[in-house]
Amino acid sequence: MSAPAPSPLVVVDAEPLPRQEEVLTEAALAFVAELHRRFTPRRDELLARRAERRAEIARTSTLDFLPETAAIRADDSWKVAPAPAALNDRRVEITGPTDRKMTINALNSGAKVWLADFEDASAPTWENVVLGQVNLIDAYARKIDFTDPRSGKTYALKPAGELATVVMRPRGWHLEERHLTFEGSPVPGALVDFGLYFFHNAQRLIDLGKGPYFYLPKTESHLEARLWNDIFVFAQDYVGIPQGTVRATVLIETITAAYEMEEILYELRDHAAGLNAGRWDYLFSIVKNFRDGGAKFVLPDRNAVTMTAPFMRAYTELLVRTCHKRGAHAIGGMAAFIPSRKDAEVNKVAFEKVKADKDREAGDGFDGSWVAHPDLVPIAMASFDAVLGDRPNQKDRLREDVSVAPGDLIAIDSLDARPTYDGLVSAVQVGIRYIEAWLRGLGAVAIFNLMEDAATAEISRSQIWQWINAGVVFENGETATPELARKVAAEELAAIRAEIGEEAFAAGKWQQAHDLLLHVSLDADYADFLTLPAYEQLTG
Repeated sequence: MSAPAPSPLVVVDAEPLPRQEEVLTEAALAFVAELHRRFTPRRDELLARRAERRAEIARTSTLDFLPETAAIRADDSWKVAPAPAALNDRRVEITGPTDRKMTINALNSGAKVWLADFEDASAPTWENVVLGQVNLIDAYARKIDFTDPRSGKTYALKPAGELATVVMRPRGWHLEERHLTFEGSPVPGALVDFGLYFFHNAQRLIDLGKGPYFYLPKTESHLEARLWNDIFVFAQDYVGIPQGTVRATVLIETITAAYEMEEILYELRDHAAGLNAGRWDYLFSIVKNFRDGGAKFVLPDRNAVTMTAPFMRAYTELLVRTCHKRGAHAIGGMAAFIPSRKDAEVNKVAFEKVKADKDREAGDGFDGSWVAHPDLVPIAMASFDAVLGDRPNQKDRLREDVSVAPGDLIAIDSLDARPTYDGLVSAVQVGIRYIEAWLRGLGAVAIFNLMEDAATAEISRSQIWQWINAGVVFENGETATPELARKVAAEELAAIRAEIGEEAFAAGKWQQAHDLLLHVSLDADYADFLTLPAYEQLTG
């Protein structure tokens, strides 16, 4: 390992946390500083390129596969690196933040993989950022347990052979970490999350027979994948582990990335593990990029956009074909249902929907899929067991029957459903309730029996914005206007106050959440990410 120079990184505006010295060591901070020096300028260029591309989409209202990379797509000879043993069978993956209880429950869940989330399921308070790292270090050292202070129930890890493999998700490129600065400027959250995790755990994971595996969120182009690949190459050399030890699965959760799936795998080919189909952020990205495109790009209620919608089928089937053509895993979407402890009938209906969804994914050729709750692991497992049997995956199923034209991916008007007034109410309800929890430091929130994360809030506020700017007329004759959104939001705020009581309402951040939702939903200048203005209001 290179001898670390004294780190110029400075921790600012942060109360000392228990055990932070185990994470924020001089050597670890020197590594993060080196990542920042080498790669943040390219990150900045790529963020500027995102804005340029968005402007081009606004001008043309279309997208196409890239002509300049046609040779990569046409070359059938290249494949991604073979999957390591610990990532070869991914038939069920559970997602969740890295708090102590979730860390134990996710590892014990029976899923093959745990997506340990520092991104959309985690509000980036300094405590969550640092103590999440502590929890993962403790888990790998088998020094982790948890006792619930309310119930007295104790949680501990199962034997090593029964634990899920961890795939860690750092923050997206657009987010900064304000508590860690270099010469007065914040370090990108992605480099903080990746750097601290990789530095402390890469060798430890190798010793456990696994490795440093990552999910890469909100990627918008193959050039962003190239940046990650260069980071991996540098990081492996820095800590002295073999090249190709890192494995990365890229979330195809932006509409621009859907047109560059093969190129993304190509850029990461020595480190690529697969691609994942992420539903809510994908829809949010369509709204964001085509918000000037007129009525044909107006999405209906989010729950009406199922994975069987023609443009969503085009996206998921192209993903499976692309992955299997290149030897990569294709991972399906999220089952977000949270089982009710009180209503067996609600569970019965929901479990049937989850089963149908996972049966469809397994039948389409996916190699695995996501769930948000341990009770859903057996349901998803049964769907994939029925198709895979004893095989670890179905990458041999090439789906050469799939043919997707550029226009198929953005054929939003192929869907019969239309926006409804109830859809507006739901977007406001979920938006306020999620943002309020996020501002209190919670990123994964159970709302109306669904596990919601930041992508949920993004699609909710984006739909409100889109419907108002498109002048949508709902089935009840009302037109989507700022005044109507304010009226619905005021009614929801009053309903929450009545539901939880004056004391709990006053103790929460309800008015703040209400105001922030309306700000990002009604402002003529559409915010690229809700979490950017929200982070300015996040305490801790």
